Formats: sequence, structure tokens, C-alpha cells
Amino acid sequence: MARAIHMHSQRHRSVVHDRGASPGNGPETANHIVVVDDDPLLVQMMITNYLEASGFSVKATPNHAEVLQVREVDQCLIVLDPKPRQGDVFNVLQDIRASSDVPVIIISGHRAAEIDRIKGLELGADDYVVKPFSLRELLARIRAVLRGRQMGRVARARVPQRGGYRFGGWRLERRGRRLINPDGVPVLLTRREFNLLLALLEAPGQPLSREHLLRATHIREDALDRSIDVQVMRLRKKLVVDPSLPDVIRTERGFGYRFALPVEPL
Repeated sequence: MARAIHMHSQRHRSVVHDRGASPGNGPETANHIVVVDDDPLLVQMMITNYLEASGFSVKATPNHAEVLQVREVDQCLIVLDPKPRQGDVFNVLQDIRASSDVPVIIISGHRAAEIDRIKGLELGADDYVVKPFSLRELLARIRAVLRGRQMGRVARARVPQRGGYRFGGWRLERRGRRLINPDGVPVLLTRREFNLLLALLEAPGQPLSREHLLRATHIREDALDRSIDVQVMRLRKKLVVDPSLPDVIRTERGFGYRFALPVEPL
């Protein structure tokens, strides 16, 4: 049986049971992981060692704030284990998503409410693992998230990254995946925000269902419809030039969204 992480009900600390599990499945030296947890036993002796034995490059830190300073190109995935004294994990996740689309897996105690797990996924976590879990399971989930990201990159590479769209003085450029505001200033978009805006611009004026937009943004297939609402809310904020003007992304009540401005190809 694989190693398992359990949350003790009285002492509230994690312990590991070694039943002879093996990381298996070969080296993955190209992948770097940041593990954020303030329990040295959990980080240094269990998750970190296990992932390193599987061939990953792993950085462990007890500080949630530190992970925000690590550039996305320096890491391929964040394992985030919230602790009460570290603050609200959802605020940390929102801060990460404001500037990066790096994959994030949240680890939480076995008493985590379902609403917390749902909220984590809606705010942009790629997976949410509840204790107790085996290290083999965590490794499988990490590989699944990275495999999904790699498949997305391969699919995008097959499509010529040319042209883009112009709307209301804005420019969305496929090459470089850039959004330029009417003043000529680039606006940072996460991968999901770029894909969402691209899907809307490809069908201006047409109501698009939440299911369609979920697929276009490559959000987990089992995510709730409200996940796309969170993405739209963030994208709307980035498209605001004059707060007195109506939103360029209009809500189609009970269905989805449509892009309200005229769109021209570049």
C-alpha cells in the first residue's frame, strides 16, 4: 500500500505511514515544483523527498508570500498546503492567479468543507486533494495536471499563431498572446483569460454558453459552471477603461456570455 498522509484529529499535524510504496514511472527532471507548507516534517521528509525521488526538482518553502515572488518560468507547479497562521489560502490563490497561470494543487485537511473545495477550484486551482491521501496519489495528480498542460501546449502549437483581433481600440495578438490597451500598454492575461477572450472575439455578438467557454478555456471538465463566471469577472476588470461605460462582456442570463463590441481581424 502506498504511503499515506493523515491528519491527526487532536494534535492537528500530519504523519506518514510507509508501507513500501515506490515513486515508480521514471524521471521527470524537466519539471520543477514549489511546495508551500509550514510543517518541516511534511515538506522535508515526505512530499519533497518523494517527489525528488520521482525525478522532480523541488523547492520547499513555509512562506505563502514567497511563492508569489517566484516567476512562472522558474516553476511548473505549486503544491499549496494552507495553514491558519499563513492567512487565507484563497487570497493566496487569487494573488497567484492575478499574475500567473502556473498550475496549483491545494492540499487540505480531511475536515475541509465541500464549499471550500468548490471555491478553490472555482478560483483557479487545478486540483484539490483532501487528507488523508497517499503520496502515490499526489504524484499521479501532479502528473495528470502537467500532462493536461502539455497537451494544451501541443494543441496550440499546431495552430498558426498569426493575426488576432481589434476591438474598441484594443488589440489581441495571437503571436505572443498579448493584449494591448487603447494607450498601447500591454495588459497581462493568464492563459485562461487569453483563451476566454479569444473565444468571445471569435464569435462577437453571439451568446456563448458556459459549457462552451469552459471547454475553450481548458478548465477542468468536472468544474462547475460558476468557474467561468469567476474568469469572466477577472477579464472584465482588465478590460475596463472607463468605469462609467457598460461591460464589453455582457451576461446572457441563465445561459452564458456574449462580446458586445464590434470586432475586426488584424
